[in-house]
Amino acid sequence: MNNEPNNFNVNELLHGQHASMESTLNGVGIHNNKVRLEIFGEEMIEKPVVLSGKSCRAYLPPTWLGHKVKIVRID
Repeated sequence: MNNEPNNFNVNELLHGQHASMESTLNGVGIHNNKVRLEIFGEEMIEKPVVLSGKSCRAYLPPTWLGHKVKIVRID
């Protein structure tokens, strides 16, 4: 059995270079050009992203101020 770590680049997986693989590697799975991410957290909300000058933003609850967050694009 090969004990070498999987050296896949997630960006390559996202852009279809390994998209035909159905694999799970260290909590990240690939299926139909999508990436499955497994994260643990305290709370989740779904919000629209709105235009803000030359960028965009998603408004979060004030109780989240000072906490670390991760943003995942789902579509």
